[in-house]
Amino acid sequence: MKKTIIKTGFETLYFSGMHHMLRPMLGGVGSILTLHHVRPPRKDGFQPNRLLEVSPIFFEGLLRRLKRRRVDVISLDEMHRRFIEKDFKRRFVCITFDDGYKDNLRWAHPLLTKYELPYALYIPTSFPDRLGELWWLALEAVIAQNDRIGMVINGEERYFDARNVREKRELYDGIYGYLRSMKTEDEMRKVVRDLCATYRVDIPEICRDLCMDWEEIAQIADSPLVTIGAHTVNHMMLKKVPSDATVRAEMDMSRSVIEAALGTRPQHLAYPVGDPTSAGPREFRIAQDLGFKTAVTTRPGVLFKAHGEHLTALPRLSVNGEFQRQRYVKVLMSGSGTAFWNRFRRVSAA
Repeated sequence: MKKTIIKTGFETLYFSGMHHMLRPMLGGVGSILTLHHVRPPRKDGFQPNRLLEVSPIFFEGLLRRLKRRRVDVISLDEMHRRFIEKDFKRRFVCITFDDGYKDNLRWAHPLLTKYELPYALYIPTSFPDRLGELWWLALEAVIAQNDRIGMVINGEERYFDARNVREKRELYDGIYGYLRSMKTEDEMRKVVRDLCATYRVDIPEICRDLCMDWEEIAQIADSPLVTIGAHTVNHMMLKKVPSDATVRAEMDMSRSVIEAALGTRPQHLAYPVGDPTSAGPREFRIAQDLGFKTAVTTRPGVLFKAHGEHLTALPRLSVNGEFQRQRYVKVLMSGSGTAFWNRFRRVSAA
């Protein structure tokens, strides 16, 4: 139902022409697009993380449209310059990828090179180090491979059926919500590790299979089109980390590891997960104290001049695999869709 409501909103704003009429008031000065995977569609019925992937055909259509439009596709450094110098003569868009998946090298990078468009790649350093825990995919694997799942919830052993796609999806949504409700990252990850140990899912193997190693990242980083950004060490939801020192170390250490591996010190940061439950004022302040030029969230929204005062709390627009229509991206970049979501607040940094 949620997807239906969102699609209805996109369709209404687009076909009524409201997104065109509202763009001068709500479109701001530019936007930052968020992507994760670019790869051919999979046939599996159970794909709870499909929102994180788009097809190469859709992605190339997006790049072709951006190339034709009267909008500048720019690097994060250029975006930073425009904010600092208050240079807003032309609207702009930045393209960003989180996590450093192998399909970025296989599918996304060649297309971006073909159209000569700059982009940023945010790397959590434990992923190329092969120590990363992609816990949301580990949970998907546990449910995909089993018809019945048992786990301890609030001290009580509970069992759940997962015999078909509907039951698996409902179970994934339920457990995912339960995990995200936990107060600390450590508590959440322990539950996932226990599930994986019980049902023989190899968490490090998921990282090895899906994420680029340092050699592959270096291939991408050699391109003048690419900006490598920091994404912490362990891809932790920083707001759930009690210690300020640990949050600071996650940000700063990832920058140092990337510099040691690639020879370039990242000036830009993305907060893992990045919603209000994962990054807030403390994280924005620490990123600023560490000297990052910009830091991005996943809070939905376009960029306004006022974001120049909040460069470590920037919103992004998710290019969502559940909504692969070019007209939906047009609506998002017009600012009309996210304006209603944000109740017409231009800046969300609290």
